[in-house]
Amino acid sequence: MATMIFVNLPVQDLNRSIDFFTQVGFTFNPQFTDEKATCMVVSETIYVMLLTETFFKTFTKKELADATKVTETIICLSADSREQVDELVDKAMAAGASPSNDPNDQSFMYYRSFQDPDGHMWEVMWMDPAAVEGVKPAETEITAA
Repeated sequence: MATMIFVNLPVQDLNRSIDFFTQVGFTFNPQFTDEKATCMVVSETIYVMLLTETFFKTFTKKELADATKVTETIICLSADSREQVDELVDKAMAAGASPSNDPNDQSFMYYRSFQDPDGHMWEVMWMDPAAVEGVKPAETEITAA
């Protein structure tokens, strides 16, 4: 089975977040959605759990970062083309996202970014497959401590 990733993000208004990300083009798994949380489907192996701040706090003893003031993470999604990068970011901006950084075009790689209504930073990038041809991920070995 492929490794799956579940990114957990605190949100101030769950319904606002669901509306925003629906407008961007994402879907949600109703099996894992209630008044405290929802499961946003990014791909077959990537999910974003949007959790109300109160519910999110039950998972940590640390203070929550105010993503409108500090950067806690940048979530980067790949796209199949430059056009797909523009399409997704343009949808986010039309849905109420805030600009983040200027677009970056390095010819072999192109990306744009935005901040969602809670200030979380999102980046969408395309990389020319020829630029990474022959590049293999480092083999890693996981050992128990």
